[in-house]
Amino acid sequence: MENYEKLRIVGRGAFGTVHLCRRLTDKKLVIVKQIPVEQMTKEERQAALNEVKVLSMLDHPNIIEYYENYLEGTALMIVMEYAEGGTLCEYLQQQGNALLEEQEILNFFAQILLSLHHIHSKQILHRDLKTQNILLTKQHDIVKIGDFGISKILNTKSKAQTVVGTPCYISPELCEGKPYNQKSDIWALGCVLYELATLKRAFEGPNLPALVLKIMRGAVAPVSDKYSKDLHQLILRMLHLTPEKRPTITQVMAEPIIINSLLNLHSEIGRVKCEKKLPPLPPLTPRTIDGRSNSRMSSRSSSKNVIHDGSKVPSALNTIYCWGNNVSPPIKLPLPHNDTQVVQVSTGRNQKAAVTKNGRLILWECPVVGAESMLPGATDPEMPSYIPRFLEGQSAVTIKHVSCGDLFTACLTDRGILMTYGSGAHGCLGHGNYHDVPQAKIVEALLGYEITMVSCGASHVMAVTNEHEVFAWGRGDNGRLGLGNADSTSSPRPVPLADSDQALSVHCGVDCSALLTTNKQLLACGSNRFNKLNIDSVGSDGNCTQQVEDVHMFTHAGTHPLNQVQVNHVALGTSHSAVITDQRECYMSGSNQFGQLGFKSEGEAASRQPHLLDLPGSVHVDLICCGDMFTTAVTADGEVFSWGKASRGRLGRKDGEYFNPSPLNLQGDDGIEVISISSSHGSTLMAAKTK
Repeated sequence: MENYEKLRIVGRGAFGTVHLCRRLTDKKLVIVKQIPVEQMTKEERQAALNEVKVLSMLDHPNIIEYYENYLEGTALMIVMEYAEGGTLCEYLQQQGNALLEEQEILNFFAQILLSLHHIHSKQILHRDLKTQNILLTKQHDIVKIGDFGISKILNTKSKAQTVVGTPCYISPELCEGKPYNQKSDIWALGCVLYELATLKRAFEGPNLPALVLKIMRGAVAPVSDKYSKDLHQLILRMLHLTPEKRPTITQVMAEPIIINSLLNLHSEIGRVKCEKKLPPLPPLTPRTIDGRSNSRMSSRSSSKNVIHDGSKVPSALNTIYCWGNNVSPPIKLPLPHNDTQVVQVSTGRNQKAAVTKNGRLILWECPVVGAESMLPGATDPEMPSYIPRFLEGQSAVTIKHVSCGDLFTACLTDRGILMTYGSGAHGCLGHGNYHDVPQAKIVEALLGYEITMVSCGASHVMAVTNEHEVFAWGRGDNGRLGLGNADSTSSPRPVPLADSDQALSVHCGVDCSALLTTNKQLLACGSNRFNKLNIDSVGSDGNCTQQVEDVHMFTHAGTHPLNQVQVNHVALGTSHSAVITDQRECYMSGSNQFGQLGFKSEGEAASRQPHLLDLPGSVHVDLICCGDMFTTAVTADGEVFSWGKASRGRLGRKDGEYFNPSPLNLQGDDGIEVISISSSHGSTLMAAKTK
């Protein structure tokens, strides 16, 4: 204890004494739990060591933080965070008969949910969740879950069988001695919610048999009519006698009554009130290609504002260009405000969207060009008029990424929550059905995961988590979902990957998908026509020993040289693709029918071999995206090139076929820096700033 100053004893338990101490190095108040182990039984020692093991596995703002443990004489000392506000049980007792407001109940409950979700995600059962083990900070606004002495770590998703826990909170299956799993913690969570609403325990009895009898009946006194019907129903569902009929933790988090509280937590908890206006920080959004991030911000970024692929972090952005779908030459889209800074764009068949520096999502309504000419005597307008608007219903949400498919959109919050809206055809929204959704709705099946990236194809979607898991849903033709078959699904499904393949980013095309791993390997699935995915077995001599048309699972590139290089980015078009290596070389693959590979070929046979793109001046390609019959690229010095079929304004220039990359004139603007570019079908959307 030489590093700590004992202040007072704050508790005594069956296993030892709890001290409030001051850490001498920084004067921070901590809790030191002193557990004598010399005369303990084997089971008691295991329970003490189990708490250390569990605490060291958990890292969450709503769970008591574990600092260290050490032996002092014959006692095990566990050092952990101190919560000054006491227990939730004490707080409720202080209320007397004054019931809490529903919003306060939901604020406490949402934090408990988040902590329990983190516990369950580690395959841990708390097994003793109660208001006495739920602690509060000094201001009584932040919840901290503690006391993991009897928690159970599940090596598999099997069920535990030991009967443990505080009698008033144990579930019916424990009373019967049956095996149980996370649903037993859900029962205890329902008891806690009931206690928050009534200031009384859900089940009490003069003795253990009487208590067990009440629990087995499952009947509780109704909560006050002061509270909403949704709160009443949620309590009853969590206290269902049948474990299978209780909701899962993610289903509870997806309840409409809970969602707003969860989102409010992210914007309110930990908010620092500033008296003085601070200077704006440089944005942390990385460069994006085709509307999809091509890198992650390092947790130890240098002071020079660079991301790990060497590209600069944008500092200002206020120009959006679009062309294609009968819009040519490129036009500038209006922004809601003159000082709006856009950091990422994405375009679909009929949508144009952008994410601003402060986390707002801008949408541009896409007019039907030429519709007026259907009226007798009418003439086509010189240029369509795009009207910007902010996405509705996201005032408390910070958007960090957007991706557009055909008539639907997916947007990702800074907390890793995925929302989708638009057409529900093919199940692309991931809500388990095929219904259209007019406003952004959380993908409930992914609430249990922190999503780091989402990519939309024409009719399918893929998402990556912070633990490198991949989920896919939507149309499954050609095996584009990577699930091992060609089936479609309206709910996110985990994509099987080898243990050595840790997903970093996903990129969806029209009928295929590509994936980049943390060690920069290229994998792909779906339609490989014209070898656009580079899955054919092609040697350095151009000899093709195996030709693959469709592949239903993510497969490593087999075509030289892309099977031997590290890849920074991949862009997928309808029948061709582009790959940028870590050496900043750009390879084009697939069909070259319209010159979309950047050269004039003699025949389609040559297109099964990747073509090294050669831009005028031998400059490197910085950003690239592929459309249906065209390609657009941005060089390191900010010049924009396009090539392929030019009809309907695809290339931003007059009609024709451009087999060689040609520079694009952006209305006389010189010295721009392109931040984000996206192509879909026959149109392109680009965000730039002035150097």
